[in-house]
Amino acid sequence: MKTVLIIEDDPILLAMYRDKFVISDFTVLIAVNGEEGLTKAFQNHPDLILLDLAMPKLDGMTMLKKLRADAWGQIVPVIILTNLNLDGKILAEIITYKPTYSLMKANTTPEDVLAKARDVCAG
Repeated sequence: MKTVLIIEDDPILLAMYRDKFVISDFTVLIAVNGEEGLTKAFQNHPDLILLDLAMPKLDGMTMLKKLRADAWGQIVPVIILTNLNLDGKILAEIITYKPTYSLMKANTTPEDVLAKARDVCAG
């Protein structure tokens, strides 16, 4: 069974993604901000991280930078889920830290996210 860490501050989205992954036989860890997410990532070494960018305490980009500074963190797959307008500067920064995918929440169903996660975990 694969483990996914979902880092999302919106309780409705968090519950939606959590439920979708639980019924699809993933072990699910959750965090509601980047600081908690980074701690859980390093403690548990999940197979995949779903990461929101706009969060309290530690935003997703800062969390991703800190994650990628670690040897394990350099290789863990990360799917960014955001509704931020990814302008040139933000997009360039995202590319620097090599997420596996970057998806717009507004244009992506939970089924789409699950399909991407399965692809990542199978490969």
